[in-house]
Amino acid sequence: MAVKLKVCTFNLRVAVEGDGANYFFNRTHRVLETINTEKPDLIGFQEARDSQREWLRENLPEYTVLGCGRDKNYMGESVLAAFRTEAFSAIDFKQFWLSPTPSVAGSRFGADQSSCPRSTVAVTLKHRESDELLRFYNTHLDHKGAIARLLGATQLMQDISVWDGKFVLTGDFNATPDAEEIKTITACPTLPIVDATAELGGTFHSYGRLAEPSKIDYIFTNADCDPAESYVVEDHPTDGIYISDHNPVCAYITLA
Repeated sequence: MAVKLKVCTFNLRVAVEGDGANYFFNRTHRVLETINTEKPDLIGFQEARDSQREWLRENLPEYTVLGCGRDKNYMGESVLAAFRTEAFSAIDFKQFWLSPTPSVAGSRFGADQSSCPRSTVAVTLKHRESDELLRFYNTHLDHKGAIARLLGATQLMQDISVWDGKFVLTGDFNATPDAEEIKTITACPTLPIVDATAELGGTFHSYGRLAEPSKIDYIFTNADCDPAESYVVEDHPTDGIYISDHNPVCAYITLA
């Protein structure tokens, strides 16, 4: 039986009090409203610090939220994979670091990478109404180094390429569609990968400060997907408060 799933990539913006009115814990009602309105089956969250992970797990009772901090003590900023608990069984889960030593917490590439470690979460899921397994990846590439992003994208594709099944990859890639790190994914010679966001415009707006938002948030998949169905969740401020400094992005994939 074919199952159509709604996938969302959602950069929460770290909880920084310097954001003033848009400090995360002033925006939680808008974050929750967005999730309850969109009702995604899968959500890839980026930029969730310890307090934000705790808040998500306490306030999203319908979802299982997986992932830990990226620092060597497994605390700090994180990427998270969330899925509807009643719809899926989790077969396995892993978190790995984008580095030459992916199993070492807090590890990173050298070269031009920032001081921030970067990690990826991957959970293999079985939907109760589908015979296919789905591997759900979520990541956040480096904000500073193009070489580090390219190395990270290459590492991701190496991991994805040994998975013999359907996958979906969400994330903030900190790169525009013409960048080599994005082409590493979209032009993969061994996998027919669809950029579900190919027809969408900018996603990072910096709390409305950018006249032309930058396209850096993506959803990639080898499952059946029509990019024309994808959309950016509009973020009009309420009393000066935004959902985030990124627009959430939604797409649909279909499993057999």
